[in-house]
Amino acid sequence: MSAAPSALERLAAHGADGFPHLLAARARTDVELDRLRTRFAAVDRDPDVAVVLFGSWGRRELTEHSDDDWLLLVDGPGRAALRPDVEAVRALLGAGARKPGTQGAFGTVSASRDLVEHIGLEEDDNRNLTQRMLLMLESVAVVGEDVHRACWEQVLDRYLAEGRSDHRPPRFFLNDVMRYWRTIAVDFAGKHRDDERKWGLRNAKLRTSRKMLFAGGLVPILRCHALRGADVRPFLAAQLALPATDRVADAFLSAGQLDAGVRCLGAYDRWIGILGDVAMREELAGLDRASAPDSRTFVEVRRLAAEFQNGLLALLFETSLAPAVREYAIF
Repeated sequence: MSAAPSALERLAAHGADGFPHLLAARARTDVELDRLRTRFAAVDRDPDVAVVLFGSWGRRELTEHSDDDWLLLVDGPGRAALRPDVEAVRALLGAGARKPGTQGAFGTVSASRDLVEHIGLEEDDNRNLTQRMLLMLESVAVVGEDVHRACWEQVLDRYLAEGRSDHRPPRFFLNDVMRYWRTIAVDFAGKHRDDERKWGLRNAKLRTSRKMLFAGGLVPILRCHALRGADVRPFLAAQLALPATDRVADAFLSAGQLDAGVRCLGAYDRWIGILGDVAMREELAGLDRASAPDSRTFVEVRRLAAEFQNGLLALLFETSLAPAVREYAIF
């Protein structure tokens, strides 16, 4: 039996063009994940350790030049000796793997105890916040899927431990998702204050992929306003197990906003097509703030990003989500 169509596929059926770039990237991600899982299958691994990928891998939006951001995730407290260790993971990923980001959040070890117990206050630094949010919103295990899921559920349960009232989004979780989005935006400005290398590509991602990451967490949490408290955890567990584009597509379908959903995800689909085009991606990576307005590719990305955002705004402010947005998303 074939699998039931995803929310993204069901929404695509309502548009003339569908979402060819997103669906191709999803298929590519599945193939590449299978390849990596085969490579890692024989690895000598501690039973409480997982190798987890983030970003395009977790969103199932892999293109030819996507980054390979990964972590060794430990269920419990961290320790010095792990199997596999960081060097072994690097070797297994292969010589063609793209280096993880330069901010120290990836290509290292993360312990679930830190992610669960250090939410807020001084010990919840950018690295810990980033690892926790990406674990929840766009992560996939290469090996150790049971460990990955156990850590994921520990974080979810910590967010929900503050209480699950009827017809109210879980504010603790909501506030942290919103905090992370603002942190991304502030860090973008800080990162490029003195060094504008790759400004164009990073700005384009901030307008699109990073915004999809945020919407993929924000929208399911706000949808909890329609639920009884007992239904919040199973709803969030099911929603957040999906790629972000499925969560957003499902919200549009549930709200009956098919045209707005097709326009929104259609714009995002065209952005994924640009990311997969080597020449366009390299053009964006070579732009600084001064040269970006003269780039036809950057101008097109900015147009697509505006269309994408307008669709999200329609979902948030022109559907049954609007009261929850007004009551919980500002103050």
